[in-house]
Amino acid sequence: MPVELQAVSYAYGRNKPRILDQLTYTTPHGFTVLLGPNGAGKSTLLKLAAGVNQPTTGAVRLGRLSSTTREYRTKVAWMPQTITAMTGLTAREQVAYTGWLKGMNRASAWEAAATALDRVQMKDRADTKTKQLSGGQLRRIGVASALVHDARILLLDEPTAGMDPAQRRVFRDLILRLATDEVQVLMSTHDVADLAEEADHVTVLTDGRITFNGTTRDFLAHAPTQTPAGRQAEAAYTAISSEFTAPPAH
Repeated sequence: MPVELQAVSYAYGRNKPRILDQLTYTTPHGFTVLLGPNGAGKSTLLKLAAGVNQPTTGAVRLGRLSSTTREYRTKVAWMPQTITAMTGLTAREQVAYTGWLKGMNRASAWEAAATALDRVQMKDRADTKTKQLSGGQLRRIGVASALVHDARILLLDEPTAGMDPAQRRVFRDLILRLATDEVQVLMSTHDVADLAEEADHVTVLTDGRITFNGTTRDFLAHAPTQTPAGRQAEAAYTAISSEFTAPPAH
Protein backbone atom coordinates (compact mmCIF):
# COMPACT_ATOMS: atom_id res chain seq x y z
CA MET A 1 0.00 0.00 0.00
CA PRO A 2 1.58 3.34 -1.05
CA VAL A 3 1.81 6.67 0.69
CA GLU A 4 -0.23 9.31 -1.11
CA LEU A 5 0.62 13.00 -0.96
CA GLN A 6 -2.52 14.76 -2.09
CA ALA A 7 -2.02 18.34 -3.35
CA VAL A 8 0.35 19.12 -0.47
CA SER A 9 2.01 22.47 0.13
CA TYR A 10 4.62 23.26 2.75
CA ALA A 11 6.60 26.27 3.93
CA TYR A 12 9.00 26.53 6.86
CA GLY A 13 7.12 29.28 8.68
CA ARG A 14 4.64 32.00 7.91
CA ASN A 15 5.48 34.40 5.10
CA LYS A 16 8.16 31.98 3.88
CA PRO A 17 8.19 30.70 0.30
CA ARG A 18 6.59 27.32 -0.24
CA ILE A 19 9.07 24.51 -0.69
CA LEU A 20 6.32 22.32 -2.15
CA ASP A 21 3.20 23.79 -3.74
CA GLN A 22 0.16 21.64 -4.54
CA LEU A 23 2.35 18.57 -5.09
CA THR A 24 0.65 15.24 -5.67
CA TYR A 25 2.70 12.05 -5.49
CA THR A 26 2.19 8.35 -4.79
CA THR A 27 5.16 6.28 -3.62
CA PRO A 28 5.89 3.52 -6.15
CA HIS A 29 6.30 -0.14 -5.22
CA GLY A 30 9.76 -1.62 -4.76
CA PHE A 31 12.91 0.52 -4.64
CA THR A 32 12.59 4.13 -5.81
CA VAL A 33 15.36 6.72 -6.06
CA LEU A 34 14.23 10.31 -5.38
CA LEU A 35 16.74 12.36 -7.34
CA GLY A 36 17.24 16.12 -7.29
CA PRO A 37 19.71 18.90 -6.47
CA ASN A 38 20.21 20.25 -2.97
CA GLY A 39 17.32 22.54 -2.11
CA ALA A 40 14.88 20.81 -4.46
CA GLY A 41 12.55 19.81 -1.62
CA LYS A 42 13.51 16.14 -1.24
CA SER A 43 13.89 16.24 2.54
CA THR A 44 10.64 18.17 2.87
CA LEU A 45 8.80 15.58 0.78
CA LEU A 46 10.19 12.73 2.88
CA LYS A 47 9.33 14.44 6.17
CA LEU A 48 5.75 14.94 5.00
CA ALA A 49 5.55 11.33 3.81
CA ALA A 50 6.89 10.18 7.19
CA GLY A 51 4.44 12.27 9.20
CA VAL A 52 7.35 14.14 10.81
CA ASN A 53 5.94 17.39 9.41
CA GLN A 54 2.34 18.12 8.43
CA PRO A 55 1.43 19.92 5.19
CA THR A 56 0.26 23.51 5.22
CA THR A 57 -2.47 22.44 2.81
CA GLY A 58 -3.41 19.07 1.36
CA ALA A 59 -3.21 15.65 2.99
CA VAL A 60 -0.87 12.68 3.36
CA ARG A 61 -2.46 9.26 3.65
CA LEU A 62 -1.67 5.55 3.74
CA GLY A 63 -4.93 3.93 2.75
CA ARG A 64 -7.46 5.11 5.32
CA LEU A 65 -4.77 6.39 7.70
CA SER A 66 -3.84 10.07 7.94
CA SER A 67 -0.22 11.03 8.58
CA THR A 68 -1.43 12.80 11.72
CA THR A 69 -2.16 9.47 13.43
CA ARG A 70 0.17 7.33 15.51
CA GLU A 71 -0.91 4.20 13.61
CA TYR A 72 0.31 5.79 10.38
CA ARG A 73 3.75 6.41 11.88
CA THR A 74 4.06 2.77 12.94
CA LYS A 75 3.75 1.71 9.30
CA VAL A 76 5.99 4.35 7.73
CA ALA A 77 9.64 4.66 8.81
CA TRP A 78 11.97 7.58 8.19
CA MET A 79 15.74 7.67 8.42
CA PRO A 80 17.12 11.24 8.59
CA GLN A 81 20.37 12.37 7.00
CA THR A 82 22.26 12.33 10.30
CA ILE A 83 22.35 9.26 12.54
CA THR A 84 23.60 10.00 16.04
CA ALA A 85 25.34 7.36 18.13
CA MET A 86 23.80 7.38 21.61
CA THR A 87 26.46 7.58 24.30
CA GLY A 88 26.83 4.36 26.28
CA LEU A 89 24.39 2.30 24.22
CA THR A 90 25.19 -0.80 22.20
CA ALA A 91 23.83 -1.24 18.69
CA ARG A 92 21.03 -3.47 19.94
CA GLU A 93 20.18 -1.11 22.79
CA GLN A 94 19.95 1.88 20.45
CA VAL A 95 17.68 0.05 18.01
CA ALA A 96 15.53 -1.28 20.85
CA TYR A 97 15.26 2.20 22.32
CA THR A 98 13.91 3.47 19.01
CA GLY A 99 11.32 0.68 19.03
CA TRP A 100 10.27 1.68 22.53
CA LEU A 101 9.88 5.29 21.39
CA LYS A 102 7.63 3.99 18.61
CA GLY A 103 5.30 2.48 21.20
CA MET A 104 6.63 -1.07 21.54
CA ASN A 105 6.96 -2.56 25.01
CA ARG A 106 10.51 -3.12 26.20
CA ALA A 107 10.54 -6.90 25.73
CA SER A 108 9.14 -6.72 22.20
CA ALA A 109 11.52 -3.92 21.25
CA TRP A 110 14.50 -5.91 22.53
CA GLU A 111 13.56 -8.97 20.47
CA ALA A 112 12.70 -6.92 17.39
CA ALA A 113 16.05 -5.12 17.61
CA ALA A 114 17.90 -8.41 17.13
CA THR A 115 15.81 -9.22 14.06
CA ALA A 116 16.29 -5.73 12.60
CA LEU A 117 20.07 -5.91 13.08
CA ASP A 118 20.13 -9.27 11.34
CA ARG A 119 18.25 -7.80 8.36
CA VAL A 120 20.93 -5.14 7.88
CA GLN A 121 23.79 -7.61 8.46
CA MET A 122 24.82 -6.10 11.79
CA LYS A 123 23.99 -9.03 14.04
CA ASP A 124 27.66 -9.52 14.88
CA ARG A 125 27.83 -5.91 16.11
CA ALA A 126 24.79 -6.11 18.37
CA ASP A 127 26.85 -5.71 21.55
CA THR A 128 29.25 -3.09 20.16
CA LYS A 129 28.92 0.44 21.52
CA THR A 130 27.50 2.63 18.77
CA LYS A 131 30.23 5.23 19.41
CA GLN A 132 32.73 2.61 18.18
CA LEU A 133 30.98 1.99 14.85
CA SER A 134 32.11 3.37 11.50
CA GLY A 135 29.98 5.84 9.57
CA GLY A 136 28.72 3.14 7.22
CA GLN A 137 27.86 0.84 10.12
CA LEU A 138 26.04 3.67 11.87
CA ARG A 139 23.91 4.18 8.75
CA ARG A 140 22.95 0.52 8.96
CA ILE A 141 21.93 1.08 12.58
CA GLY A 142 19.75 3.88 11.26
CA VAL A 143 18.05 1.49 8.83
CA ALA A 144 17.61 -1.12 11.57
CA SER A 145 16.06 1.52 13.82
CA ALA A 146 13.67 2.46 11.02
CA LEU A 147 12.68 -1.19 10.51
CA VAL A 148 12.44 -2.25 14.16
CA HIS A 149 8.69 -1.67 14.42
CA ASP A 150 8.01 -3.69 11.24
CA ALA A 151 7.26 -0.70 9.01
CA ARG A 152 6.11 -1.37 5.46
CA ILE A 153 7.46 1.82 3.91
CA LEU A 154 11.06 2.96 4.43
CA LEU A 155 12.04 6.56 3.67
CA LEU A 156 15.79 7.26 3.51
CA ASP A 157 17.10 10.83 3.36
CA GLU A 158 20.50 10.99 1.60
CA PRO A 159 21.69 7.79 3.33
CA THR A 160 24.89 7.45 1.27
CA ALA A 161 26.21 10.97 1.89
CA GLY A 162 29.88 10.79 2.84
CA MET A 163 30.33 7.18 1.73
CA ASP A 164 33.02 6.13 -0.73
CA PRO A 165 31.96 4.24 -3.91
CA ALA A 166 32.54 0.80 -2.36
CA GLN A 167 30.47 1.67 0.71
CA ARG A 168 27.70 3.02 -1.51
CA ARG A 169 27.59 -0.22 -3.47
CA VAL A 170 27.32 -2.29 -0.28
CA PHE A 171 24.58 -0.01 1.07
CA ARG A 172 22.59 -0.14 -2.19
CA ASP A 173 22.80 -3.93 -2.19
CA LEU A 174 21.38 -3.89 1.33
CA ILE A 175 18.48 -1.67 0.27
CA LEU A 176 17.76 -3.86 -2.75
CA ARG A 177 17.42 -6.87 -0.46
CA LEU A 178 15.00 -4.96 1.77
CA ALA A 179 12.87 -3.64 -1.08
CA THR A 180 10.42 -6.48 -1.54
CA ASP A 181 6.70 -6.86 -2.03
CA GLU A 182 6.35 -6.25 1.71
CA VAL A 183 8.62 -3.20 2.04
CA GLN A 184 8.66 -0.15 -0.23
CA VAL A 185 11.84 1.94 -0.16
CA LEU A 186 12.11 5.59 -1.22
CA MET A 187 15.70 6.88 -1.07
CA SER A 188 16.62 10.50 -1.76
CA THR A 189 19.93 11.60 -3.24
CA HIS A 190 21.43 14.52 -5.14
CA ASP A 191 24.11 12.31 -6.70
CA VAL A 192 23.32 10.30 -9.84
CA ALA A 193 26.07 7.89 -8.75
CA ASP A 194 23.52 6.57 -6.27
CA LEU A 195 21.20 5.52 -9.08
CA ALA A 196 21.60 1.78 -9.40
CA GLU A 197 20.08 0.29 -12.53
CA GLU A 198 18.52 -2.29 -10.23
CA ALA A 199 16.22 0.41 -8.79
CA ASP A 200 12.63 -0.08 -9.89
CA HIS A 201 11.66 3.57 -10.23
CA VAL A 202 13.11 7.07 -10.40
CA THR A 203 11.43 10.29 -9.31
CA VAL A 204 13.13 13.58 -10.15
CA LEU A 205 12.30 16.62 -8.03
CA THR A 206 13.34 20.08 -9.22
CA ASP A 207 12.43 23.29 -7.40
CA GLY A 208 9.63 21.52 -5.55
CA ARG A 209 8.10 20.04 -8.70
CA ILE A 210 8.20 16.49 -10.00
CA THR A 211 9.82 16.63 -13.42
CA PHE A 212 10.04 12.87 -13.97
CA ASN A 213 8.35 9.89 -12.37
CA GLY A 214 8.65 6.48 -13.97
CA THR A 215 10.63 3.28 -14.28
CA THR A 216 14.42 3.30 -14.25
CA ARG A 217 14.36 2.03 -17.83
CA ASP A 218 12.22 4.97 -18.95
CA PHE A 219 14.48 7.36 -17.05
CA LEU A 220 17.64 6.04 -18.72
CA ALA A 221 15.92 6.30 -22.11
CA HIS A 222 16.27 10.09 -21.82
CA ALA A 223 20.03 9.74 -22.33
CA PRO A 224 21.25 10.47 -25.88
CA THR A 225 21.66 7.37 -28.03
CA GLN A 226 25.47 7.34 -28.14
CA THR A 227 25.93 7.80 -24.37
CA PRO A 228 28.43 5.29 -22.88
CA ALA A 229 26.83 2.74 -20.56
CA GLY A 230 28.51 4.12 -17.45
CA ARG A 231 27.25 7.65 -18.12
CA GLN A 232 23.61 6.99 -18.95
CA ALA A 233 22.16 8.01 -15.59
CA GLU A 234 24.06 11.30 -15.57
CA ALA A 235 23.13 12.02 -19.20
CA ALA A 236 19.46 11.20 -18.59
CA TYR A 237 19.34 13.45 -15.54
CA THR A 238 21.01 16.27 -17.47
CA ALA A 239 18.50 15.89 -20.31
CA ILE A 240 15.51 15.96 -17.96
CA SER A 241 16.91 18.96 -16.09
CA SER A 242 17.51 20.79 -19.37
CA GLU A 243 13.95 20.13 -20.49
CA PHE A 244 12.65 21.61 -17.25
CA THR A 245 14.83 24.72 -17.28
CA ALA A 246 14.71 25.41 -21.02
CA PRO A 247 13.14 28.80 -21.88
CA PRO A 248 9.77 28.66 -23.64
CA ALA A 249 9.88 28.68 -27.43
CA HIS A 250 8.68 31.83 -29.21
